[in-house]
Amino acid sequence: MSRVSKPIRVVIVEDSPTMRAILQARFEREEDIVVVGAAANAAEGRQMIRELDPDVVTLDVEMPGMNGLDFLEKIMALRPTPVIVVSGSTHEGAETTARALAIGAVSCYAKSEGAGSYSFDDQGKLADLIRDASKVRFVTRPAPPPPTPPRTSTAPRSPTLVERPRLIAIGSSTGGVEALQVLLGGFPADCPPTVVVQHISARFAPAVARTLDQSCPPKIVIAEPDLPLLEGHVYIAPGDDRHFSVGGRSGHLYQRLRRGEPVSGHLPSVDVLFHSVAEVVGAGAVGILLTGMGTDGAEGLLALARTGARTIAQDEATCTVFGMPRAAIALGAAGVVAPIGTIARHAFSKAA
Repeated sequence: MSRVSKPIRVVIVEDSPTMRAILQARFEREEDIVVVGAAANAAEGRQMIRELDPDVVTLDVEMPGMNGLDFLEKIMALRPTPVIVVSGSTHEGAETTARALAIGAVSCYAKSEGAGSYSFDDQGKLADLIRDASKVRFVTRPAPPPPTPPRTSTAPRSPTLVERPRLIAIGSSTGGVEALQVLLGGFPADCPPTVVVQHISARFAPAVARTLDQSCPPKIVIAEPDLPLLEGHVYIAPGDDRHFSVGGRSGHLYQRLRRGEPVSGHLPSVDVLFHSVAEVVGAGAVGILLTGMGTDGAEGLLALARTGARTIAQDEATCTVFGMPRAAIALGAAGVVAPIGTIARHAFSKAA
């Protein structure tokens, strides 16, 4: 007899009775997902999470009468649990969702609202997000490094400046918005042009860029086709059906957005970005692969390493999901494996 795996236990936190019912009915169609609780507000949600210990929580952070972001911060601080933000597609909903991802929500899903009804654009996608989130295992994160250079057995005793990179390329997925906030927060305002593929819906990508821009020194924007890559700017893939890559003409770098098929399971793909950087910039680049599920970016980081570019992977202890960095490390693509709080330093310096 085949062994049946334990179902994924979900708690829904949503103020709308209609939406709670839709979510519950949607999940009940999945053999491997069971709704163990449905809360109408933060107080009920907190009690259910404490008593039922779910594998995943779906959360509407726009509920009236509560601050959903404060609620999420408490979940992550007191009882870290994979949280998927199920948000409206309005401007306010996207902005709040972006802040939730920066706090620690593992992913997001936009519910369509119109003509007084609720619906899902992609049948099955939310269930797949639940399955992915259930694989997240939170660990005790090390305290952030002090402002003075740390002196530990694993950290370089004295950084030595190296030649300024011509370009920095970053790939990230599950947990990536939170990681990007830490990483880019350590970048100087006049950083080299920096390009990012973060796996996220096009509905939320602009809000993520705005959220990061508010807390990080460089100017952070959504990539636009065929425009130059400028110093002091970070360009994030729009998250639509176009791959983001780098082009070069007359000694200048520019942004390329081209329609295509998924690569390494994703559109846009980190591998596509990294391979273009390897071809156009080569040894003058730095490649950074952050937290994420799957293997996207591993082959591209290896291509960068083979050109002589500096390559860095986030370490397991600070990843929400170690899949993408693990795959790159297994290929021998990562020249440095480092905690998220020290990657910016590694990008601009090396051990003496």
